[in-house]
Amino acid sequence: MNRIAPDPQTAEEVAREAARLDGAPPQEALAWAYARYGEGLTLACSFGGATGMALLDMASRVAPGVEVFYLDTAFLFPETYELVRTASERYGLRVRAYAPRWTPEQQAAEFGPALWRRDPDLCCQLRKVEPNGRALEGKQAWVSGLRRDQAKSRAAVAAVEWDAKFGLVKVNPMAAWTEADVWAYVRANGVPYNPLHDQGYPSLGCTHCTRPVRPGEDLRAGRWTGQGKEECGLHADTMAGRETPAAAKG
Repeated sequence: MNRIAPDPQTAEEVAREAARLDGAPPQEALAWAYARYGEGLTLACSFGGATGMALLDMASRVAPGVEVFYLDTAFLFPETYELVRTASERYGLRVRAYAPRWTPEQQAAEFGPALWRRDPDLCCQLRKVEPNGRALEGKQAWVSGLRRDQAKSRAAVAAVEWDAKFGLVKVNPMAAWTEADVWAYVRANGVPYNPLHDQGYPSLGCTHCTRPVRPGEDLRAGRWTGQGKEECGLHADTMAGRETPAAAKG
């Protein structure tokens, strides 16, 4: 996937708003993004982290009607699918699911079984990055739940930044918040969350690539254990030079 540069006017606006919103309450960044982009804005929620649920709750208050989507890899935990239903009813959302172009059976037939174990980068490309690209088609900006304290790879996350992978503005309202900040908000506002968080899973992805985190480990240590991998490719250029196979592009 080629890197896409912003035009000068957009680059200037991103830099200005990143500085203005750095450390500001997440609601301020959400309200700005909704006012600025309207229907051109979409909010990504994995339903696998407390941060995303806090964002949904905030958005229901300051950005009502914002489009929400998630990536249905077909390998999510049952608790994650149940939370999608719970949150949709709680907030009156029409959450849109984006599935991979390849079913699990088609993927296994083409690449062999357990691709996530042999080539997790390609598996993430097929099941997450490509569907995410479709979710962002026609949009001007998207909201993510990235936080600086989640992992070393996210330490430089800005409240507003240019997404060179997908070619649009990315808003990270929770960038300066900590895990403690998120849970304080969740508990104070009765925000629904994935019950697996109470069983040692602070960050949930696909069933094959997620394990409970041990005491003292990084919040994302339970993801892709032993694979030398920290990101799925949505938020970092871990897939530089890699393309979805032509057949998968449909």
